[in-house]
Amino acid sequence: MKRERTMADSSPTSTKPRKTRRKSIENVPPLMSSSSGPLTEELQCSICLDVFTDPVSTPCGHNFCKTCLNKCWDNSQTCNCPYCKETFKIRPDLKINTTLREVVDHYKKKSPEKKTEVLCDFCEERKLKALKSCLVCQSSYCETHLERHLKVAGLKKHKLINPVRNLEDYICQKHERPLELFCRDDQTCVCLFCTEGLHKNHNTVLVEEEIEEKKTQLMKTQKDVQQMIQDRIKKIQDVKHSAEVRKRNTEKEKAARVELFTDLIRSIERCQTELLEMMEEQQKAAEKQEEELIEELEQEITELKMRNTELEQLSHTEDHLHLLQIYSSLCSSRNTRNWSEISVKTDESLRRALTQLQDTLQKKLTLTVSTDLKRMQQYEVDVTLDPDTAHPQLILSDDGKQVRCGDIRQKLPDKPERFDRHVDILGKEGFTSGRFYFEVQVKGKTDWTLGVARESIDRKGEITLRPSNGFWTVALRNGNQYKALSGPSVSLSLRVKPQRVGVFVDYEEGLVSFYDVESSSHIYSFSGQTFNEKLYPYFSSYPNNRGKNSTPLIITPVNHNK
Repeated sequence: MKRERTMADSSPTSTKPRKTRRKSIENVPPLMSSSSGPLTEELQCSICLDVFTDPVSTPCGHNFCKTCLNKCWDNSQTCNCPYCKETFKIRPDLKINTTLREVVDHYKKKSPEKKTEVLCDFCEERKLKALKSCLVCQSSYCETHLERHLKVAGLKKHKLINPVRNLEDYICQKHERPLELFCRDDQTCVCLFCTEGLHKNHNTVLVEEEIEEKKTQLMKTQKDVQQMIQDRIKKIQDVKHSAEVRKRNTEKEKAARVELFTDLIRSIERCQTELLEMMEEQQKAAEKQEEELIEELEQEITELKMRNTELEQLSHTEDHLHLLQIYSSLCSSRNTRNWSEISVKTDESLRRALTQLQDTLQKKLTLTVSTDLKRMQQYEVDVTLDPDTAHPQLILSDDGKQVRCGDIRQKLPDKPERFDRHVDILGKEGFTSGRFYFEVQVKGKTDWTLGVARESIDRKGEITLRPSNGFWTVALRNGNQYKALSGPSVSLSLRVKPQRVGVFVDYEEGLVSFYDVESSSHIYSFSGQTFNEKLYPYFSSYPNNRGKNSTPLIITPVNHNK
């Protein structure tokens, strides 16, 4: 039976060397088949008798845990194989056997290691489960063998912990004393002797105290992690809910649009049918008129031929008396029509029908666009101008809703986000998903540019406005030239001069649309775009042109009652 070390043996002031208790490799019996099968034996380290951790191979071909083999050689003056005892003149450079490690990892996943109970070191026949382990004695005790530690005065001062198998890990390898303290400066466990050497004047506390603090921190971290998990679960639920709401709204909008355009198509078909019927009636009326005119003309031709014959005969007659009697009647003007002024007239009803069809279609299209615009206005957002992005020549209102170009360049900090050449400015709010809509009053201006821009656009020097550069905009130039700056630009033919422009963006659909709010008419749309970063409302008041373009751009609220 192993003897229990006395208090004198473990005193920090004792100079008596202590032998560290280790298992003897020579006495380890060959591995037997365990309940987990023969494969377990092939994957066990013969030093620690556990499944390999970072297995390494010796030149003689045997495998061990890297840490186990290094410890074995560190405590020996010679390097030999713990299994076959082959001696190596030069300490081998151990490399992890990656193939074996993969097999071990696969085995651990398939057969999770069961926690092995720590047994009493002093039970001779049937070993009982250990109740405590002593760091001073470096032994584990069952309830019976632990009694002396609880009764003997010298043993009561020994450091008892919950039973562990690797007691050597709880002992200072340099001083062979229990690692009872924790050095907060070096974040490592130390013994009492260590505090008189390398860790002198360091901030050291009892291991139990540090463990309690670490547990408290871990509990706080755990709560934080749990809260993060809950936050992300809630975020997933919010995203799913938003997706469901968006899907329902999209289905409703699709149904409404289908109904609207179906009605428009029916109106067009109805007008087309009416127009074709009127054209058919017009054609029949014209043909009838033509037949009547031809018949009347042919009748007059017959009469004129007869008269011509009579005149021919009289011009050669010898009956002078008869000639004188009928001359007046033959030469007098007959009741004939002036055919030079006669033509087949086209019925004005056809022209009126075409005009009516055009007006009907225009009304239907206006109604469609108006309905579409009202739907988009539901996504109104509150846009405020960002002074940090404003060109130094721009003048902003106090509420951040108006901007105009002044004559003087102000002295402002040259921030990375500020435009330095073009008199441009962005909105404060950016958008990375969903739909948004805002309106801008452009009344009284001769030049302006509106739209959206991505966050990473160039803001210094010369800028070309086009989608490939991150700008989706429309513009007015010289008072009457409207363009979509799509690179190359597209000239826009507008029936009326817009006084207020609405800008709508559907991030997921890649759509940017512009509307004339007053006339409820569509101006232009960029479709099929791909957005992968934050979009900001974009405004360019353009130079004031000696006061001709001094009117400000004004961000206005949507009039939902219109």
